[in-house]
Amino acid sequence: MALISTLGLSMFAQAQPVAPIDGYPTKPIRLILGHSAGGNADTFARALAKPLSERLGQPIIIENKAGANQIIAAELTARSTPDGYTIYLASQTSLVLNVGAYKKLPYDSLKDFAPVSLLYTVPLYLVVNPTVPATNVKQLIDLAKSKPGTINFASVGTGSSVHLSGEMFKSMTGIDIVHVPYKGSVEGLTDLMAGRVQLMFDGGVSALPRVNEGKLRVLAMTGAERSPSFPNIPTMAESGVPGYTALFWFGIVAPQATPQPIVARLSREIGAILNDPVFKKLFQEQGVDPISSTPAEFSKLIRDDLPKWIGIMKQAGVQQN
Repeated sequence: MALISTLGLSMFAQAQPVAPIDGYPTKPIRLILGHSAGGNADTFARALAKPLSERLGQPIIIENKAGANQIIAAELTARSTPDGYTIYLASQTSLVLNVGAYKKLPYDSLKDFAPVSLLYTVPLYLVVNPTVPATNVKQLIDLAKSKPGTINFASVGTGSSVHLSGEMFKSMTGIDIVHVPYKGSVEGLTDLMAGRVQLMFDGGVSALPRVNEGKLRVLAMTGAERSPSFPNIPTMAESGVPGYTALFWFGIVAPQATPQPIVARLSREIGAILNDPVFKKLFQEQGVDPISSTPAEFSKLIRDDLPKWIGIMKQAGVQQN
C-alpha cells in the first residue's frame, strides 16, 4: 500500500529552483534505495525527490537497489565518490540492525557514511487475532504468563524490526512467547488472521486496515507518544510496559568524506521540505512522521541505537552469518 497517492503529490507547493552555491550541484544527484519500487520507502523517496530537485536546481535520480537486506545499496553508497552526487536513503535496518545480524558487513555504519538528515520515523502496532482473550496489553501479558511457550508471534524475518520489537516485549515483561518468522508482512498477517499465530508487531500501513475490517484487534503502538492520526491507540508504556519505546527510522546519508558544506546544504534543503505543513500532513495521515535533523543529531541517533539494538539481538540469539 503506497503511503500517499500521486494525486497527493501534486498538492505540494512548487518550490522555486535555487541557483547552485559554490558550484554545487551542477549535475543530477542519484538517490540510492535498498528497497523495491512501489514500497513505502520508495514512495517517500519519490515524494521527497521532486521538491528537493526544485530546491537544488538539478534532477534527483532514484536508483532502486533492493536485495540482501539492504546491504547491496549501502555498500554501493559507501564505495561511491564522496562528491555530493550520490546519497542513500538509509534505514535502521541497514545501519544498525544489520550490524548485529551479520558477523561481517562490506561497510562500517560509523566510518563509511556522512549522516545528512533524519527523514521519518514509524512506530509499529501490536495486533492480535480477535479470538485472543486479551483486550489490552496487561491482559495479554497475564495470558502469556499463564501459558508459557504456547503463544506465537509473527515477524517479517529474523533480525527485523518486527522481530526485535517482539523480543523486547518478551525481555521487558518476562513472558515466554515463540517467534515465527515469515518472508514478509502479508504472509505473517495472513496467518495471524487465520489464528495460526496469535500476535504481531507490524507497521500501521499494513496492520491497521485489517483492524478497521475487524480481522485483527490492536492493543498498542510502540512510539513514545500516541500518534496524532490514531489518538485512541495507547503506547506500550501506557499499557503496562514502562520504558518500552521502539520507533524505526529512515534518513539520508552520503559517502564519508563528502564535503561538509555540501552535507550542510543537503540537510538544510531536506529539512525545509520535511517541515512543510502540507508534506508533513499527507504522511502523518498514514502513520508516518516526517522529521528533520542536523547531521550531528542524526549521527548521535545512529550511535545511540547501535548498543541498544545489538544488545537486544544478542539476548535473542540473532546472528545470520
